[in-house]
Parts: sequence; structure tokens; C-alpha cells
Amino acid sequence: MGKIQVNNIKIYAFHGCLEEEAKIGSEYRVDLEVRTDLTKSSISDELTDTVDYVHLNSIVKEEMVIRSKLLEEVARRILDRILKELKMVKRATISVAKINPPIGGNVEEVVIILSKKRKA
Repeated sequence: MGKIQVNNIKIYAFHGCLEEEAKIGSEYRVDLEVRTDLTKSSISDELTDTVDYVHLNSIVKEEMVIRSKLLEEVARRILDRILKELKMVKRATISVAKINPPIGGNVEEVVIILSKKRKA
């Protein structure tokens, strides 16, 4: 078993419960980790034998542009797509961080972390 991480994906999006968030948007950071068997690809040196991190990045970017009120919903959609489209992934964990959230204080970020495992 092994891990592939795609870290610090920076995206500007329009998530949030407030109307202002839908209009002005915010900066987000996404970190993603998938677990998969890397044995074959470590020997074959072939992209077809592993999980393509370009595909992972594309899923994140495509789902982040779809507005949601809650980061939990965005994270779940991303995990669902990863498990649907990338059959080699056994488990995925994502963190979605809203940078400088509008919560009335000096807060650097709020982060939602979700994991999902492929059902046997």
C-alpha cells in the first residue's frame, strides 16, 4: 500500500452561507491524500499502473467551482468523484481550508477534513 498526496492546491471560489461570500469569494487551500497499491507502478514505471495526480487535481478544481454553502459538502463531492472515477484508490482524505474566513476575528483559516474508504 502507498500514498499519493497533492498538497496546497490554491483556488479562488465562492462557498459560504453569507450572500457576500457568493459575491466576493475567498481563497481556499486543498490538500488531498489517496491510498493505493503502488507496487506495480514502482516496478513498471507506467502511468497506467498508478493514480494520476493530474486527474486528482482536475477533480478538485472542477468541484471547487460549484458553489456550496458548506465546505463539508464540497469535500464530500470531491471524495465521491475520486472513488467513482479512480478505481485504484482504496481510501481518500481531503482537507479544504478557507483562508481568512469572515467570522469576526483574526482567524487565519478554517479547515474541514473528511475521509472516505472504498466499500468492499
